[in-house]
Amino acid sequence: MPCQSNEELESILLEAKQYTSEGKVADYIPALSKANPDDLSVAIFHPDGTCYSAGCIQEKITLQSISKVITLALALMESGEEYVFSKVGYEPTGDPFNSIVKLEMSNPSKPLNPMINAGALAVTHMIKGNSVEERFRKIIDFVKRLSGNEEISYSAEVAKSEFETSHLNRALCFFMKQHGIINEDVEELLDLYTKQCSIEVNCLDLARIGIVFALNGKEPITNKQLMPAQVARICKTFMVTCGMYNASGEFAVRVGIPAKSGVAGGILGAVPNRFGIGISGPALDDKGNSVAGLKLLEILASKYELSMF
Repeated sequence: MPCQSNEELESILLEAKQYTSEGKVADYIPALSKANPDDLSVAIFHPDGTCYSAGCIQEKITLQSISKVITLALALMESGEEYVFSKVGYEPTGDPFNSIVKLEMSNPSKPLNPMINAGALAVTHMIKGNSVEERFRKIIDFVKRLSGNEEISYSAEVAKSEFETSHLNRALCFFMKQHGIINEDVEELLDLYTKQCSIEVNCLDLARIGIVFALNGKEPITNKQLMPAQVARICKTFMVTCGMYNASGEFAVRVGIPAKSGVAGGILGAVPNRFGIGISGPALDDKGNSVAGLKLLEILASKYELSMF
């Protein structure tokens, strides 16, 4: 049973925090470059509602790629497994998350999995609605339900910054449109996708989302089934195989839990049937994962035997 007090978690956080100097904040999205690289926070949410936390826990970050897990769950609930996986594949990739290489090599240009950018764009394309606003409201409302936080919003500044610099994502979209994977206006899809990535959360929100996945779709406070167990299972599987970009294999060995990272420094963790973990640490390694966040998870995994393997 991990972390019986905030003080215990604080000591682990301080041990991991010394690694923040080894990373740097994402600067290819201008708005993200303003983050403090020394920030680090963690929360662990238990099924009985107990939550232990340490660090600057109210500090908000944007979901970025963590949102890919949430839209995948939503798309599966709306359209079903068969349809979703007719458009995106199941397989991990050793390439960077924003690579176009595998799209050109596969037939019929189907993204390898929903956690790379091409696959995530294809999944966001599946979210139903008559406008970008209606579809985005559906996504953010789902995040509010998962986190139990009605105050969640998004950063218009980050969304605008991402939209204006999303040239590679535009290329991915046009490539997929050419091959029939998507069929909507590319600018509208990017507007929705950049807003989705810009939803703001703190580590407490992430831990609360994590526990829902850990408990196979059930929210522990209300006892409501927020997603079918099969949907939660599929999402956790992708988190294990593809969740930490192309460092997922090493992460599985060192930590061994379903997790998803984002380039704003967030990590969403779901320890099956045990608890949810939320981490915020904007200083990234060269793979795009939070340096100190990874170290913190390694310490937790070793100390409390978290690995599912």
